[in-house]
Amino acid sequence: MYLDVRRDWLSHVDEVPRALVAASAVANLGALEQSPRHHHKKAQLLFTVRGVINCEVEDAVWIVPPQCAVWIPGGLLHTVFGSGEVECISLFIDPPEAPNLPTECCTVTVSNFLRQLLMRANALPDLYDIDGPDGRIVSVIFDELAVAPVEDLRLPIPGDPRLKKLTDLLIAAPADHATVAEWASRIALSERSLSRLLAKEVGMSFGRWRRQLHIVLALRQLSTGQTVQAVAMDLGYESASSFVTMFRKMVGKPPSRYLLERRRPVLHDRREG
Repeated sequence: MYLDVRRDWLSHVDEVPRALVAASAVANLGALEQSPRHHHKKAQLLFTVRGVINCEVEDAVWIVPPQCAVWIPGGLLHTVFGSGEVECISLFIDPPEAPNLPTECCTVTVSNFLRQLLMRANALPDLYDIDGPDGRIVSVIFDELAVAPVEDLRLPIPGDPRLKKLTDLLIAAPADHATVAEWASRIALSERSLSRLLAKEVGMSFGRWRRQLHIVLALRQLSTGQTVQAVAMDLGYESASSFVTMFRKMVGKPPSRYLLERRRPVLHDRREG
């Protein structure tokens, strides 16, 4: 099943004369296939209620863990796929000129308040009353999106064929403890050339780029229920504590707390229901 659940909408969603169009209901999606690369004139806000969604554009993969959303600007070629069981809300947005909404692809943290607004927006009729309560809800959504915190959950994908080969090698063997020089030799580069190419292509050192890759892989595995210990071993860390230290430095908090904070709003809402 593709992430764009109601794919029949994609042919005419850009023609709906409203600033916001709900293109899919909240859906429980098991084994998600990667959607074909596509684009639309309207921007897309893809909110992850549960699971992890990945949005791939030409030069990066954006990771969208629970209670985060990815903003995909209009006209940007992209493909989306999920990790494990995913629950999501997808909205197409034609932002007005006034709100200061993102101009580039990014992941944003969704507050409890914004989450409730997105749930409400998902139930809006296509041709909602712009001047009525529904129109005011859409305006508040734009205001909240304009101030939503942006998270650094992006893995840059280099364009150089040698670096793309290195990316594939690292993904295939994330626990490999080879040195930078050894990795460089595997793609017929010197260590200095590899460092120079990475700085040019992705703006990161090899170490930081690899750690960012580990964050991507870790979030995918943790979202399926794997333990921190198991993920740490799969990624080649000597202990769970060393993995947690890396995760905290990269994300700002340990993985257990990071995931708990994103699951808590969902659990809270279900208890109330």
